Amino acid sequence: MSEDGRIRVALACQGGGSHTAFTAGVLQRLLADDRYDYVALSGTSGGAVCALLAWYGLQRADRRAAADLLDNFWNDIAATLPWDAALNQVLVTTARLEGMVLLPAVSPYALPAWGLDRFRRMLSELVPDTAFARPVDDPLLLVGAVDVLSGDFVAFSSAASDPAIRVSVDAVLASAAVPNLFPAVPVGGGLYWDGLFSQNPPVKDLFDAQPDEIWVVQINPRTTRREPRLWADIVDRRNELAGNLSLLQELKFVDKINELVASGQLTGGRYRRVPWDVIGIGDDHDLDLPSKLDRSPAFLRRLITHGQRQAEAFLARRAEATADREAAEQ
Repeated sequence: MSEDGRIRVALACQGGGSHTAFTAGVLQRLLADDRYDYVALSGTSGGAVCALLAWYGLQRADRRAAADLLDNFWNDIAATLPWDAALNQVLVTTARLEGMVLLPAVSPYALPAWGLDRFRRMLSELVPDTAFARPVDDPLLLVGAVDVLSGDFVAFSSAASDPAIRVSVDAVLASAAVPNLFPAVPVGGGLYWDGLFSQNPPVKDLFDAQPDEIWVVQINPRTTRREPRLWADIVDRRNELAGNLSLLQELKFVDKINELVASGQLTGGRYRRVPWDVIGIGDDHDLDLPSKLDRSPAFLRRLITHGQRQAEAFLARRAEATADREAAEQ
């Protein structure tokens, strides 16, 4: 625990495009709870964006500012202008037609770079370069990406002494560089694609922050209510399973460490028993793969509100479980 008796929590934010507006809502509600000391955040793709904004607010010891930054980003990225709303509708519709194999795919290298440039400008306006000028380990921030050429998985770290692997706006852009939407992003001599292909999100590296618990904000549902039979449903489910693959591997690593610590086979060093829990978007929230591109204001706001409610329910369950445990110990 922290010196003031609060539980030290590391937050891991899974990627998922526009669906990570849900993560923004979760983080806003969690940050409003002063019972927990959030000592680390990790993220991939859209989860990396949300983790970055929350981290910057925590770095400044201003949780209200973190919540405001999350709101500002999703308000800025929303397709509110008429031309942007029309473009958003075209992109989502096109993605659905591609999913039904009705349209050919187009290389992002054949498209103008204004989308990536706008993304970089938005993040830079919210988080200045001075935030990355020196290593920061309290709180720790980790951002997942994969080097396109070497195939190496990289967790950019706010605590890295080497600027080439220290978190930056470009590192977050690299983590969010979905190959069919953006070209690879150069960072520190490497060339990076979306972290969905590596750690989604980084979890095992959170041990460096010595947390008491790890909470995962999971975007892709683990279960489904019915067998996918239509082609679009099969593509959606395949995407969910692929997005969860690395997360489940990371959590199995944590489980193994906990098992070794509990049995006494692993003592000392950076590892200790760290339980984990999940705040999930739920399998009853019927979201298809193309909607990960949807930036319509109503859709994003609905996800943010859903995230706030899921986090509220999560905290309530924890409080109830704690009360029951303390009553049983008396």
